[in-house]
Amino acid sequence: MTEPAETRQHPVQTVLSIGGRLLLALYFLVPGISKITNFEGTAQYMADHGMVAIPFFLILTIVLQLGGALCLAIGYRVQLTAFVLAGLVLVISLVMHDFWNIEDAVQQAHETQNFIKNLAIMAGLMVLAGGPRAMTWSLLGRKAG
Repeated sequence: MTEPAETRQHPVQTVLSIGGRLLLALYFLVPGISKITNFEGTAQYMADHGMVAIPFFLILTIVLQLGGALCLAIGYRVQLTAFVLAGLVLVISLVMHDFWNIEDAVQQAHETQNFIKNLAIMAGLMVLAGGPRAMTWSLLGRKAG
């Protein structure tokens, strides 16, 4: 049985969708590995930001980042994975990139940039979590594409 024409993706859309998922996966894979190889340094960074229950939350973050990266890369439960990772990014942004609590102008600018960058990552994850229908309607109420 063939798929209705309105639900089929153009090959370019498929390539862009897979490429986007792979780039988002890389965004979580590299920091997840980095947290393992620099566990103590990451724990200290978390302590510097007033984080509690650091070993628990650090291990949870590693599991979510590595597991989420794998799921995004292979296309397994993408909508759920994207939703969970968007929540993770939100928590990390609020706790670890709290630019509003920093007085040093250079450090504050750095954390502000990280916070805004994370909002953009969350936006991409939210679009993925919304699934294919998130892309089908334009602002004018017409089919996109």
